[in-house]
Formats: sequence, C-alpha cells, structure tokens
Amino acid sequence: MKIEGRNAVREAVNSGTTFSKVMVSKGDHDKVFNDLIALLKSKGIKLQWVAPEVVTRESETKHAQGVIAFADDYKYAEVSDILQRAKEKDEDPFILILDGIEDPHNFGSIIRVAECMGVHGIIFGKNRACQVTETVIRTSAGASSHMLIARVTNINTEIERLKKQNVWVYSCELGGEDIVKSNLTGPLAIVIGSEGFGTSRLTKELCDGVVTIPMVGKVNSLNASVATGMAVYEAFRQRNYK
Repeated sequence: MKIEGRNAVREAVNSGTTFSKVMVSKGDHDKVFNDLIALLKSKGIKLQWVAPEVVTRESETKHAQGVIAFADDYKYAEVSDILQRAKEKDEDPFILILDGIEDPHNFGSIIRVAECMGVHGIIFGKNRACQVTETVIRTSAGASSHMLIARVTNINTEIERLKKQNVWVYSCELGGEDIVKSNLTGPLAIVIGSEGFGTSRLTKELCDGVVTIPMVGKVNSLNASVATGMAVYEAFRQRNYK
C-alpha cells in the first residue's frame, strides 16, 4: 500500500506503521519536508531518492508532495479492540458504523472528523463499501493512522452484539428525532448510511432510533461526510459540555 503526502506519511511513522521503503524527491526542500526526512532517518527507515518525475509517475493521488511510503496493507482492528480502547480511556464507547459508504473521499473525511471528535472506532461492512485505500488514507490527512477501523462481514450482526453490551445505536437520517434534542450521552453508536440510499431498511429496524439533523434550506440532504461531522460534533458536545 502506498501512503502519499507529508502529513499522511508523518502520522503513519508516528503511529508505528512499518515501511519497506520511502520514495522521496530529489531537490531543494522546505523545512517541513526536511523535518520529515529527519524523522524517517531517526526511525531507520530506508529512503530511496529519485527524480521528481518518478514520484509523480508512482503517485496514485497525484498529490504526493514529494514523498511516497510503501507500507504493508492496512491492518483492520476488531470490534473488541474499539470497545477496549474506550475502556482503557475510562470513557463510554463512542462508535461510528458506516452502512455502504462507497466514495473514498467521503470515507477519508469521515475518518478525519471521527478522530478529531474522540470517536473510539469505526465499523463498516466489507461488501459493497469502500475499503481503506491510498486515497482514503490521503484524504484522512493522517487520521487513519490513529483511528481503529473494523471491517466486518455483517454490520447488522455487530449492531445486535453492541446492543447486548448496552450500546445504544441510532441511525442518522431524515424522519427521526431532532438530533439536538436527542440524548447522545452514554455508550453510543451512530449509523451513517450510504451516499445514495441512506441506511438500509433492516439496519434501521435494528437501531434503537433515528436522529435527524434539522435543516431549513431547500436542499433536504447532506453529503455523507458533512452529515457525519455534524452528527458526531453534536454527540461530542453533549458528552463533553454538559
């Protein structure tokens, strides 16, 4: 797997990701780039210095910023790891469940906002959904290196298991209770549906309820990552500013 861009590579290094090599562009560089090179060298990571056009040719995103790290495939967590992280922090579990998110830029943005807002982990189904790819990692701006992400066979099965462990599960979409008036404290999982179809019928039926972001504009839907950001922030606000 390729990890591209200065921020993404630096965060991956700091999180302990192992690389077979890091390709870096020859030439004059600014302080931020030179600091990254110093960090890589301090970790004993093999550097391959190449011409700038080689980095451009190897880049999948075309925004490598002069550095591409070649890492092992992304290592997914288990749902139990997410619950354990919450326990270690002495916090109620705060989980995101993604139901069919297919756009890698949405996925990456969701990981980024989740990490910023204290989400303990993300769960998604391995079928008909975006996986953690180079584009996802790049879009997350390094957050993927700090977020536990569990890829499961069936999210409905995981929802049932979470409920048995006293985690309240809410789907975020139209037609539910005003999210601002909902109680999002305590053990919580928020389900975000797919870009085109929202939460699937069976998944919604398994949830404890539906919460809705109030809107007053003429457009009655939000981009999945934007909706996630608003929902997660409201939960963060309730859980931290009582």
